[in-house]
Amino acid sequence: MQPSGSVRFFDDQFQRQLREQDLHLNPFEQLALPYLRDSVLDYGCGLGNLAVAAARRGCSVHALDASPTAIGHLRGVARADGLAIRAEQADLRTHAIGEEYDAVVCIGLLMFFECALAHAQLQSLMAHVRPSGIAVVNVLVEGTTYLGMFDPQGYCLFGRDELKAVFAGWELLHFEQQDFPAPNGAVKCFATVVARKPGSSAG
Repeated sequence: MQPSGSVRFFDDQFQRQLREQDLHLNPFEQLALPYLRDSVLDYGCGLGNLAVAAARRGCSVHALDASPTAIGHLRGVARADGLAIRAEQADLRTHAIGEEYDAVVCIGLLMFFECALAHAQLQSLMAHVRPSGIAVVNVLVEGTTYLGMFDPQGYCLFGRDELKAVFAGWELLHFEQQDFPAPNGAVKCFATVVARKPGSSAG
């Protein structure tokens, strides 16, 4: 399968970041890290900065991304540092999640899918969080005018309060909306949710 325009966009970006050794956690990853424990799914891990940080704190991380550059880099770091990271290249538009996790992270990914698929994958991610486990989800929302990174074949800007509504019934640990300046006077508008799934993990 040919990579989408968005995958090519980010593969080029990841190559640039590696050349510049730009491997710091972004603000959303910094927010997510303290909530992660035990088994973690990083769905759309990018270069794996969060996966590495979580593994160094004792988590066992399953990291998935469509970028061969990102996964190749992360595998090398995990191998060199002896980290509990399973890094796999996958088409995240169609990937079927096969196990449950204590924490599921999806930062800056779902908006690159057409809306029906974005919502279906979000429901799948939520379904694979163990009872009392944590979900951290971050998306671009309506008001975003920086659109050049999207594949014209389909993308999805969530409603500004839509992500919070999707997690109704979960314990909302954190909800934040942030706007960031982008090139040429454009803006990127993000919503981030951290929520705990109801139920008990015991038994």
